[in-house]
Amino acid sequence: MALERREQDELIEQHLALVGYHVSEMIRRVPTHVQRDELAAAGSLALVQAARGFNADLGVPFARYASTRIRGAILDELRGMDWASRGTRQRARRLAELTERLTGDLGRAPRPDELAQAMGVGVDELRSIRDDAQRRVVSLDADTTDATGSISDKAPNPEERIVVDERLRYLTAGVGELPENLRAVVQGIFFEERPVAELAAELGVTQSRISQLRTQALGMLRDAMNTALDPELAPVASDVPGVAEKRRQAYYAAVAQRASATALRTVVEVATPPVISEAV
Repeated sequence: MALERREQDELIEQHLALVGYHVSEMIRRVPTHVQRDELAAAGSLALVQAARGFNADLGVPFARYASTRIRGAILDELRGMDWASRGTRQRARRLAELTERLTGDLGRAPRPDELAQAMGVGVDELRSIRDDAQRRVVSLDADTTDATGSISDKAPNPEERIVVDERLRYLTAGVGELPENLRAVVQGIFFEERPVAELAAELGVTQSRISQLRTQALGMLRDAMNTALDPELAPVASDVPGVAEKRRQAYYAAVAQRASATALRTVVEVATPPVISEAV
């Protein structure tokens, strides 16, 4: 049985720390140019999705259920990124080819100095190339320490609850203000769990295009939230904004306006006392 919206929101607030935990676990295993905010956005949407689809009657603790969804979303986000640069991939391939050739020529595994000489690099750079080659997304599937119980048991204090409510309000507003095609992709993937192939057919685009739209949507959500809540992390606006920049700024403003309107409605609802009719 699905939970009421209030109960879903409470679950999201109580377990938001799971997103930070899993992002921290993943961010240590990928190159430094992978943005933490991008993984956090994917994880946050997965948490919302988990709360919307959670069925307590199944007997599975929400923390465990949500952790699986959050971690899966972060992995999907990483797999959708081309986070290994072209140069990194080329060096990794060359390293593999040289290792194979030298092994055949020498009749044994080549030493690091032999490989480095064959590649025309120093031994330290060779180690760096080897490390990059080994840091594959599939390695992220290894189990991590399960801290879901201790994390989710810590209920947010009033100040933390305000911060969480604000971020959720902006996230919801950001999804609502996305362009129609991007909103359809986000809702389809994160909230309706529809297959990418089905979304692609409905929108008349390729599956790779769906991946691009998903990345674009998450980037817009991240930038809109940072612009409103973490200005130091927000993208720097151009001094002479073009059409694309003006559209981005209009989107940020629309998100802020919608989030503010939602907050105002909440305040009014809380402040307005219920009307009690008296029996005549």
